[in-house]
Amino acid sequence: MRAFVTKHRKPLVITASVVVLQVLFGFDPKFCAINLIWLLV
Repeated sequence: MRAFVTKHRKPLVITASVVVLQVLFGFDPKFCAINLIWLLV
């Protein structure tokens, strides 16, 4: 499990932060799309 987290740290952190921010500030499609593009780069 530790190797998986180490290997995929950036996508996990970005995904977690997007989910938390969407819950705190309400759903914003533009923000969500920008972060998904960031995740894929």
